[in-house]
Amino acid sequence: MLIPRPLSRLLAATLLALCTATALAAPPTDADIERLLKASRAESMLIAIQPQMQEMQRQQFAQITAGKQLTAEQKADVDRIQARTTEIVRKTLSWQEMRPLYIDVYKKTFTSQDVKAIAKFYESPAGRSLLDKTPALMQNLMAAIQQKVVPMMEELQTELKESTKPLPAPEVTPPAKRKKKK
Repeated sequence: MLIPRPLSRLLAATLLALCTATALAAPPTDADIERLLKASRAESMLIAIQPQMQEMQRQQFAQITAGKQLTAEQKADVDRIQARTTEIVRKTLSWQEMRPLYIDVYKKTFTSQDVKAIAKFYESPAGRSLLDKTPALMQNLMAAIQQKVVPMMEELQTELKESTKPLPAPEVTPPAKRKKKK
């Protein structure tokens, strides 16, 4: 069976488009993801958040025990529990534990083409500059946001005070007294 020339070209173009789309949408390989994780400094960023997590835990324990008179034994128990929970968080957030999770999530989120392009960007001077400057960017951004949030919080507190003022009692007119019938 001969296929007319225009139809054969259309069929060939469709097959080429399908093959190209399939190749572009292919999931990334573990090696591609490893390249991206290395280029984006994922491990060092994960390690960098651990002290913040430990500080949050320390603050939570301080809040729980604030204002309480603990015996030496109770203090030792709290210290032991805090050390144990810190170790659990450290182990859970270790690169050895998190790396497989990163790989799985990246595979579910990005195509092979995405991963390769992102890795290429992070390997470039601009990408390295972004990674180098991100901590300062976040610090500056947080300071700028705080400058906006503090006045907003003050405004909200004022609004809350105004809206919770006791309302004046409505004037109530007592019902007219009825005359008793004889």
